[in-house]
Amino acid sequence: MKRRTLLAASLAAPSAVPWAAHAQSPWPSAASTIVVPFAAGSSSDIVARAMAQQMQIALGRSFVVENRPGATGELGARQVIRSAPDGHTLMHAPISTWAINVALRPNLGYDPVNQLTRITQTVRTPNVLVVNPQKVPVTDLPGLVDWLKRNAATAAYPSSGVGSSDHLTGEMFKIATGTEMAHVPYTGGGPAMTSIIAGDTQVSFQNLGAVIPHILDGRLRAILITGDRRAANLPDTPTALEAGLRDFVVYSWQGFGGPPGMAPALLARVHEAAVAALRSPAVAPRLTELGFDVVANTPEEFASFQVAEIERWRQVVRAGNIRAE
Repeated sequence: MKRRTLLAASLAAPSAVPWAAHAQSPWPSAASTIVVPFAAGSSSDIVARAMAQQMQIALGRSFVVENRPGATGELGARQVIRSAPDGHTLMHAPISTWAINVALRPNLGYDPVNQLTRITQTVRTPNVLVVNPQKVPVTDLPGLVDWLKRNAATAAYPSSGVGSSDHLTGEMFKIATGTEMAHVPYTGGGPAMTSIIAGDTQVSFQNLGAVIPHILDGRLRAILITGDRRAANLPDTPTALEAGLRDFVVYSWQGFGGPPGMAPALLARVHEAAVAALRSPAVAPRLTELGFDVVANTPEEFASFQVAEIERWRQVVRAGNIRAE
């Protein structure tokens, strides 16, 4: 009986740790998938594809980007959480998936703090407060605040969706300035930009890289930038602090992660490869041209930053009484 018990236990042991074999495998030992929980063409997709191409060249293995949009990033995140922690399924996602969802959705179906391995914060970009100059004839923050107070009943701002960085930055602005304007959510940054250019909405916070061409051609006017310094390609646009808003430094950021339970040595190897890709001559200048700052911090720095961001946006959600729609 004892021998039978031992035999049964030995046969059962591998199924108790289904990924044990992967723990000793070199990485990458096969094709790797980078899950992006948003559609192709989104900013997180663009950065992920640039990283994947460089990692494939450097490591000699295939890196494939898989778009898994839905539920503001939840579907993709849950797919990664269920994957083996062997480094062959990874995730690149924006601020909403990593932080804002936690603050906004009390019944969120995943936990990005405890159910995902944080590898590195990849990039960040400030938002630019822009107006349609045909609809809002102002050139600075005091003029905009005055216009909003006189047009509170009809003023509106678009966003790329409920819980997006541009949505919550707009809510922060309303709280900071005591103004009102209706929020009009769209299904992405492109439709939101079309809305304000067409004059269907009048004011918006948009990512630096996306909005620069429209500022330069005169279809939109920049009022301020939410970074901690002026942008080199918008040298005449003041920061929020210079314009008169205190404590209004806001970046839309993205992060690289993986399933829970990644071994420390594997985490270090994946981090090394990701940072090398982000800082490479083939990737870093391209990201800068798109309006991004490369961050490429440590897993510990990313984790600490993420927790602080969750708390920051939770306060905005509470103050603005914001609900997921």
